Amino acid sequence: MNDHATSSYRQAAARGATPLGQVIVLYDAILRDFFRALAALKAGNVAARIAEMNHAVSIIGYLLSVLDHERGGPAAGQLSRVYTTSIDMIVKANARASADAIEELIGIYGDLRQAWYQADRNLNAGEMIVTKAPHPPSPAAATGHRDRTTPESSLRPRRHWSS
Repeated sequence: MNDHATSSYRQAAARGATPLGQVIVLYDAILRDFFRALAALKAGNVAARIAEMNHAVSIIGYLLSVLDHERGGPAAGQLSRVYTTSIDMIVKANARASADAIEELIGIYGDLRQAWYQADRNLNAGEMIVTKAPHPPSPAAATGHRDRTTPESSLRPRRHWSS
């Protein structure tokens, strides 16, 4: 279990965040890591890029370790696959020093973060009625949707999160 991920989770709980809110805090940390890694890549800072990506891996590993497959059913299984696939993507992104791969990870985790955020809002508003477990987006769903000629600031997913 990663000490930083555990610490972030506990801090969120202490501040009164809902269980879903606590997951959102971890997704925010992952997204910050990816944005910092992308900035480090563009600056040519290999050590910083690797450190940021490794930190994201540790948080994702923590999220993977706390999945409740018994209560989470198919959604937990799909999240497990997304987490495992994204760890592989991070390793490849580090090996290739690929901005495109980091941007793809930002898209995936931005979408996942937004889904958790919306679920938390719906649950808090008493609107959530679930008859089937929702399916998170697949890593493939986030590919090929960015114009690589756009400025860096426009690469950030348009989500309701802040760093």
